[in-house]
Amino acid sequence: VQLVESGGGSVRAGGSLRLSCAAPGLTFAAYSLGWFRQVPGGAREAVSCYSSRDASTYYSDFVKGRFTITSDNAKVTVHLQMDNLQPEDTAMYSCPARFSLGTSTYCLAFFFDYWGQGTQVTVSS
Repeated sequence: VQLVESGGGSVRAGGSLRLSCAAPGLTFAAYSLGWFRQVPGGAREAVSCYSSRDASTYYSDFVKGRFTITSDNAKVTVHLQMDNLQPEDTAMYSCPARFSLGTSTYCLAFFFDYWGQGTQVTVSS
């Protein structure tokens, strides 16, 4: 399974970026996609996740009200609209996926089976 991430870049504080994560050629009805981020030497942390099972979304406290995750179910794709970016949002953002869902979904790294290569987001003050 290949996950294709796009949309990273450099912006000034207060700016916006839109990340996208796609699984080309796949048409799973049940899947979960998310975004995690990591800085060098730091732990990977969950940013936001989406589950197609019930169209549920999850946001970490530090992005609530600033980031929005949306899906394009026909293409197994999610987008992460990131507004009011701050320097502390600077990190490598990676998209994970899981294509078998039970009764519960989690926005935790162990839950996902596949990971993209990551896209860098840099926010300057």
